[in-house]
Amino acid sequence: MAGEKNGEGKEAKEERKELIKLESGEAEQPFRWSAGTYGSRFLSELRDNCRFVGVRCPCCGRVYVPPRRVCGPCFRELTELVPVSDEGEVITFTVVSFGFVDPSTGRQKPVPYGYAVIKLDGADTYILHYLDETDPGKIKVGARVKAVFAEERSGSMLDVKHFALLRA
Repeated sequence: MAGEKNGEGKEAKEERKELIKLESGEAEQPFRWSAGTYGSRFLSELRDNCRFVGVRCPCCGRVYVPPRRVCGPCFRELTELVPVSDEGEVITFTVVSFGFVDPSTGRQKPVPYGYAVIKLDGADTYILHYLDETDPGKIKVGARVKAVFAEERSGSMLDVKHFALLRA
């Protein structure tokens, strides 16, 4: 046999087979990644202080949330971290009514749920996040929202449980 000709014995062949064996169809995929200096600060502020930070361009004054290293229009390095509000306005929204596995958690996402593009007060860019409302008749473009933070936080965007519509 080819394996035996290469000096590979029966035990080595059995071990190799075991590495490709699938049992339940589920596979653990552990990994680590870095959010970078500013991304880490952004996530730490959410986790530790329940607050949002952005970074301001020294040239045009644009505030990016979440923070980034370079201003797109100016091509300037960004270094000034600034606080922004946990309130803002809905730019656009949808109510999702089909089920799928949430890639953030690996669990089936309960439906329906609201999802919106939100511009926080003090920021010039948008974030995407969940809304507490699922009735599209009650959500409006321009509606005011406020972040609701999770009780237990781990340093991710999911530390913001959702944004609550502020009733006038």
